[in-house]
Amino acid sequence: MSLADSDHELVVEELGREPTPAEAALFENLWSEHCAYRSSRPLLSAFESEGEQVVIGPGDDAAVVALPTDGDDDVYITMGIESHNHPSYVDPFDGAATGVGGIVRDTLSMGAYPIALADSLYFGDFDREHSKYLFEGVVEGISHYGNCIGVPTVAGSVDFHDDYEGNPLVNVACVGLTDDERLVTAEAQEPGNKLVLVGNATGRDGLGGASFASEDLAEDAETEDRPAVQVGDPYAEKLLIEANEVLIEEGLIESARDLGAAGLGGASSELVAKGGLGAHIELDRVHQREPNMNALEILLAESQERMCYEVAPENVDRVAEIAEKYDLGCSVIGEVTEGNYVCTFEESEARSASDDSTDERSESGERETVVDVDAYFLGEGAPMNDLPADEPTQPERDLPEIDLETAFEAVLSSPNTASKRWVYRQYDHEVGVRTSVGPGDDAAIVAVREANQGLAISSGAAPNWTDTAPYEGARAIALENATNVAAKGATPLAAVDCLNGGNPEKPDVYGGFTGIVDGLADMCATLETPVVGGNVSLYNDSPSGPIPPTPTLALVGTKDGYEAPPLALEPGAGDLLLVGDRGLESGDVRLGGSEYLAQFDGSDRFPALPEDPQALIETVAAVANDESTLATHDVSHGGLAVSLAEMVTGEAGLEVDIPVPAGTEAGVAGALFHEQPGRVLIQTTDADGVREAFDGVAPVHSLGTPAEDGTLSITVGDLSIDADAAKIREYRSTIAAELG
Repeated sequence: MSLADSDHELVVEELGREPTPAEAALFENLWSEHCAYRSSRPLLSAFESEGEQVVIGPGDDAAVVALPTDGDDDVYITMGIESHNHPSYVDPFDGAATGVGGIVRDTLSMGAYPIALADSLYFGDFDREHSKYLFEGVVEGISHYGNCIGVPTVAGSVDFHDDYEGNPLVNVACVGLTDDERLVTAEAQEPGNKLVLVGNATGRDGLGGASFASEDLAEDAETEDRPAVQVGDPYAEKLLIEANEVLIEEGLIESARDLGAAGLGGASSELVAKGGLGAHIELDRVHQREPNMNALEILLAESQERMCYEVAPENVDRVAEIAEKYDLGCSVIGEVTEGNYVCTFEESEARSASDDSTDERSESGERETVVDVDAYFLGEGAPMNDLPADEPTQPERDLPEIDLETAFEAVLSSPNTASKRWVYRQYDHEVGVRTSVGPGDDAAIVAVREANQGLAISSGAAPNWTDTAPYEGARAIALENATNVAAKGATPLAAVDCLNGGNPEKPDVYGGFTGIVDGLADMCATLETPVVGGNVSLYNDSPSGPIPPTPTLALVGTKDGYEAPPLALEPGAGDLLLVGDRGLESGDVRLGGSEYLAQFDGSDRFPALPEDPQALIETVAAVANDESTLATHDVSHGGLAVSLAEMVTGEAGLEVDIPVPAGTEAGVAGALFHEQPGRVLIQTTDADGVREAFDGVAPVHSLGTPAEDGTLSITVGDLSIDADAAKIREYRSTIAAELG
């Protein structure tokens, strides 16, 4: 890419001259879609980001949210989410691994210690070899990096859809822990403070990563764009995590920013711009791992495991001591000023690749000013795009006629609804000894003992839903994630989103993207759950076409204590109830967006959502915490059939009889496979109490008493199916059976 003509004109007008090559490249990257959100920022005002629990909202490296506590001490969590989509297509291992590293450093820059990760992954059809290659590489990259740095991956999702074949998505969220005294922001504080670079040496990897992420993937991307992908070093990141902890504990940091998109140029200019200040940086002071790097390479390289700190002059030596203790490089690269953002460079033959000294200079060297611009204009001056958008339409009804047993096996065996144990067994989800409920349940729960709170975490999207109906599907995704945490007894606290779309210059694509923004924003507002931060990734387009509009939501909720009802049924105890509308009573069961229709090439409108989602979520959380509740599980992907099958494990069994009223058009398939979210299965010893709790909120249907025979028997109308726990495990082992 290069600076667009219209942007070039604006820059020349502002500077009163032609930009230097380094300035032009810096503007190109920081004014790219990836950094400036030129096509999405006009839409993001739809989100409500404020609330009494919100300490720092959108705009920093991560959001900060206060947890409810009984005492006087403030306990905060940080929340952030990022995408590493294009890099993960070009190099799935390093692309995914460095995505983890980047979101962890965003957490560090707020003065927080990372305590949990959640990854949401999207690939092409599982039957394709290339999809499996990307899938295996991405999971390996995430597990390697996360396990090495000792941060547990506790939640997430995996989805397969044809339209991700040419452009997979890798969205990673991180939760950190901090408090009022430790809190740091990315806003420079005072002129005269030093800018100190701590971490790995700078190389040439990742050059132009921000601009690379702001264009469609080409057919030769896997070879031609490889230099734009960063290479991670998790062992250096672990050292950086621990060094950062000491720096924060000793109060040595005034502000911080991790080096991500656009490298040093992006981090340092954004840091001072947020404070309304400038900087003077000597690029040749940056410790480097490769010889003869020029100013542009030093400025824009996206080498990993690096942090930029603002440090008071009297604390610089102590910062250097701590960096040395943790075997990390440290360079005093400049200082905060009241003027422009200025970068100078001195070419010197005296410096070598192995010389990390920041003070040596060649007496004969000449210092050249390569950047001299207003930092705020650099960071905020990009004009927004005003793009046309076509209103999405929902499909007409076209329902297939399929044998019930065939449909049951096909839906349970789909990689989208099958067990993801092959994925999460590769992650260390117990490191840090905070994980109370791990992957494989509706939501993970992490113990925040500092506040005596369990933090429930759910993350994911549903490409079939938003492909069918962007607005309605995005509303459903927000409700689904909220239902996940409520089913474990937690009340939603806050959320961050990763909004993924194709080329926004295509009106139909931009229309779908607009739909997911509005849908997610509307439901989160309805649930009174502030969206406190996020990420936008556009131009996820390739020769095979655009991705489905994909609004990943990472939502957290809180509960007293750390325990939660399990997902699996307790054999021979209580009653199993379905909370929520079966759809049968109205005679209009909508199957749109369901895995059932994806398997059998049908179409339909998307299901209607509950009338009072907030009351529903609050009641689900309250009932889940009742001592009479034995098990809970939300009903969504794959419908009732999949949720029932997931609860039947070991000796627990269930016999269910679902009557289908005459004239119900969708009939048996609708009863078992429609995917309206906001429904929950509850096993309880107090069925009347559950009905009373949901009176006026949602209908409650009895499904029977769990048995001890380990068999699921479902009768729907005149049809029935039977499957024991072993057969269900066989159906649901699709991924493990294929990949080992």
